[in-house]
Amino acid sequence: MKLVGAHVSVEGGVSNAPLNARAIGARSFALFTRNPSRWVSKAISDAEAEAFKRNCRECGYTPDMILPHDSYLINLGSPDPEKLEKSRAAFLDEMRRCEQLGLTMLNFHPGSHMREISENECLDLIAESLNLILAETSGVKAVIENTAGQGSNLGYTFAQIGRIISGIDDKTRVGVCVDTCHAHASGYDMTTPEAYERTWQEFDREIGFGYLSGMHINDTAKALGSKVDRHAPIGQGVLGEEFWRMLMQDPRMDGIPLILETTDMALWPEEIRYLNSLAGL
Repeated sequence: MKLVGAHVSVEGGVSNAPLNARAIGARSFALFTRNPSRWVSKAISDAEAEAFKRNCRECGYTPDMILPHDSYLINLGSPDPEKLEKSRAAFLDEMRRCEQLGLTMLNFHPGSHMREISENECLDLIAESLNLILAETSGVKAVIENTAGQGSNLGYTFAQIGRIISGIDDKTRVGVCVDTCHAHASGYDMTTPEAYERTWQEFDREIGFGYLSGMHINDTAKALGSKVDRHAPIGQGVLGEEFWRMLMQDPRMDGIPLILETTDMALWPEEIRYLNSLAGL
């Protein structure tokens, strides 16, 4: 079954996230467990964590349907020692929050070399950061999101993500989230049946389908290979209806969170209904 959902608000506390997801007809959801624009955030109380778990149970959400997202500030491949240490501390805090909430995945953008070190040095530094953090936590998978390739951001090719994974000691603790907007912007064409299958064959060759843990399902306002990250509502970008039909009928995407991050939250219920209809739900 396709688990289509969205990145929902946690205003008033993380316990509201499953309620907000249910209200829009979501079968999965994403959330921030802390303020994504700050290095340090208020701790989650035990009472709030229990309320989150209770609401998830009551709304029918299990941990494999939930894909939390980390802070925008974190750069696990930073060439700046101070920023690298702050990033590692913040990501460790994010992982521990997931542990506290009973979650099993944490989605993150790999990192950026800031044009100060080589791409491979940065990719290896990301893997080193993950090994250190995974050794201090348990039960939560670090899920690498592909990027659009803007600026000096890495993870925009499947080969780059594959290199990070190759450096992880415990490969059961790492996964991948494919963002459809980012993939198109970075040059992966999926708009025709031939291109769609060619892209996923490359994913399987460079990474492996066993690592696919979730997707961000966003249309894109920019052209193929633009390296510009501009999400668009479903059907209002350049991906085309055929792409959405192929994706929603692809059994390889069954049972993982398919998360909308499209730009008009008011459209989420309609987008969920439309995508579900393509999947025959």
